[in-house]
Amino acid sequence: MLAVSVPFSPRLTVSPFASQLSFSSGDKLLVHTKPSSDWWWAELQGVTGYAPASYLQPDGAEEEEEEEEDTSLQDPWQDEEYFGSYGTLKLHLEMLSDKTRTEAYRQVIFSNSASLRNKVVMDLGCGTGIISLFCAQLAQPSVVYAVEASSMAAYTRQLVKQNGYEEVVVVLQGRAEEIELPEQVDVLVSEWMGNCLLFEFMVESVLLARDRWLREGGVIWPSSAALTLVPCQADSYFSEKMAFWEQPYGLDFTPLQPLAHQEFFTKPKFSHLIEPNDCLSAPCDVICLNMYTLQVKDLEEMNGQFHFCVEKPGVFHGFTAWFTVHFKSLEEGGTTVELNTGPNSEPTHWKQTLFMLDKPVSVCAGDSISGTILLRRNPVWRRHMTVTLNWNISSTGETDSSQVGTKTFPMWR
Repeated sequence: MLAVSVPFSPRLTVSPFASQLSFSSGDKLLVHTKPSSDWWWAELQGVTGYAPASYLQPDGAEEEEEEEEDTSLQDPWQDEEYFGSYGTLKLHLEMLSDKTRTEAYRQVIFSNSASLRNKVVMDLGCGTGIISLFCAQLAQPSVVYAVEASSMAAYTRQLVKQNGYEEVVVVLQGRAEEIELPEQVDVLVSEWMGNCLLFEFMVESVLLARDRWLREGGVIWPSSAALTLVPCQADSYFSEKMAFWEQPYGLDFTPLQPLAHQEFFTKPKFSHLIEPNDCLSAPCDVICLNMYTLQVKDLEEMNGQFHFCVEKPGVFHGFTAWFTVHFKSLEEGGTTVELNTGPNSEPTHWKQTLFMLDKPVSVCAGDSISGTILLRRNPVWRRHMTVTLNWNISSTGETDSSQVGTKTFPMWR
């Protein structure tokens, strides 16, 4: 934690966050986390909220020196935490138990088995090696380089040997940016997707491996990806987290609602399962990635536009996002395999991501909801990002009216 003071500024209460911390010049704040370079999560007299970093300064030379020293020792990729989580079985159990996800990759290997014969394959971020084992089991590649940075790699070698594929699958432990291969690869396959498609930014490692190791004319799986958005209702979640405080057990607990809003609605809700009937309109793709042309620098900011026509009356609580990826066939005219994490497909371990508005809005059939989405990568903590949504609700009722809103959601764990 870092003690800071406010050297200037009038009392500040407006920010892109609902949980803006109100403070005055001369106040001393305690900074808990720095989810972005612009906005820090701080505490003042027991109240927590977001504070603009540009208004704050370290409280004295000692704190400033200590902070500079701490920052120099911190890892912006948080490798120890990130790869440490993949060194245990918890996440691998979740991923392997996700049949929709795992069967999609097996289907890709199976449907391209003839074309994979004698090919050189890299399985980046292989985990327990399930995709590498599918390649060895279902096709006849000359070699599969299974790359894993976490300590799980030692167990992956055991699994490869246990299943009799050690002559085909070579397990390499290390980061994609650091490993060395004896040759270029024909196929680069990886399961890199995170919540809201980009979260944790493993995709950067895929792009670096592509530029370094994929031969000209080689294939990347997935070959393309799209982030999808839809305006939605979230009655049960809103009732559970906000309306609950109105009169539990016959008592007025409404003073807790602002705290509930700050705790539950200022960050996106991961692992949300939206019912198809809760979609207020047809969804649309807002960001599309071509894995052959996407560059690392493109990941810093990605934006898209949307325009939704409300199909039925309801309550607009927020937006739900999910992603779809496609696997191009190695064979000319072959079938493209799709992995869709949306509400009309079988649930995956990613589920969907819910972004709640500050206040629900009643909408009618024929209303339009248009706006923009911006995914901005954290300039310091490289696996984190913020999602900013801007929207305009236009009513086509008896009197034309519109409502404008904007909200920024920090995405970090």
